[in-house]
Amino acid sequence: MLGWKVTANLPDLQKYIVIAAPHTSNWDFPLGILFGKAINLQPHWMGKHTLFRWPYGWLFRYMGGIPVHRKRGDQNYMQQMADRFERADRLVLALAPEGTRSKTDHWKTGFHSIARAANVPILIGYLDFGKKEVGVDGMFYASDDIEADFEIIRNFYKDRRGKNPENASLIRVRKKTD
Repeated sequence: MLGWKVTANLPDLQKYIVIAAPHTSNWDFPLGILFGKAINLQPHWMGKHTLFRWPYGWLFRYMGGIPVHRKRGDQNYMQQMADRFERADRLVLALAPEGTRSKTDHWKTGFHSIARAANVPILIGYLDFGKKEVGVDGMFYASDDIEADFEIIRNFYKDRRGKNPENASLIRVRKKTD
């Protein structure tokens, strides 16, 4: 696939979350979509509901987009996604925990909260521009100890390089005092 090595160690499961990192470039999304098609993964992704309006809403849905309402009274988007997992026969949700292509001092933890609420495993997806490798490898269930879970993730990504390494975010949980 475009000179990239593809590795896909996928479980024989119908529901899981794939975290996609490092997310440092506009190329990450189209390469991720191509990769998903190449291995027949058919991942879904979340976007704010306003993206799914006319004229491009149909295209984003076709590409696996799921609209979420981030400010919806008593139901937050993480619970919306956990409910969607509950209703689905098959659902693969790909998320970029950095939440941006710019450098940040922490990752968003929504993927962890959704995985715990939906009782689905987390798989680790990556785009390594240094080695021209793309893949999914490593699986774990989110525990009560988010710091320990983030240590698993940090160890996995320590040798992976995004297209723009200077934009790589710190893989850590945001502290309440940050």
